[in-house]
Amino acid sequence: MKTIKDLKKSILMVALMTASLSYANNTSSFIVTKDIKKTALILEHVKKGELISIKNNSGLILYKEIIKSSGTYSKGFDLTELPDGNYFFELDGDVEIKTIPFLVKANNVVFDRTKETILFKPTTRLKGNLILVSKLALDFEPLKIDLYYKGISGSFELINSETIDNTKFIERIYKLSDDYKGNYKIVYNTSGKEFTEYINF
Repeated sequence: MKTIKDLKKSILMVALMTASLSYANNTSSFIVTKDIKKTALILEHVKKGELISIKNNSGLILYKEIIKSSGTYSKGFDLTELPDGNYFFELDGDVEIKTIPFLVKANNVVFDRTKETILFKPTTRLKGNLILVSKLALDFEPLKIDLYYKGISGSFELINSETIDNTKFIERIYKLSDDYKGNYKIVYNTSGKEFTEYINF
């Protein structure tokens, strides 16, 4: 009888030497304009289903909205009503998370465009018996990949774990054994965020 140990031995990892990522095409961009009270947030090239939110520095969500149509998103916010502190707009899309931080102090709102960030999410595709993983890491941020298999016990068991760093273009291929059909879970950790994907093979 095959065991989880056998499965762990059968996982094949191949680091691809070429990068064919096209994350930078058609990404959304932030435009922020202010008058005395309102801050107008304009997002170009958004996609239906993306999530726009306002969070404080502890990650508490103060406002969230799902984008209803692709194209340009525009909305006015009265940010002067927020308590003094640090906040950020976040746009959570298919392959990236963009943030614009801002400071509220004495009813004044200050944006620092130099502190805007873009975090590219890991992407997962299943092609035959191959799991294809890719991620763009512009700041060389590490990516931890944990691969789980749902075994006979009915719970997910860790079968492979690795951390990849010191590269802008992360690409991995995991070859699954035909002897281990079933449910797999991949948990990614990068830049303080966790992403989970489920695969039925």
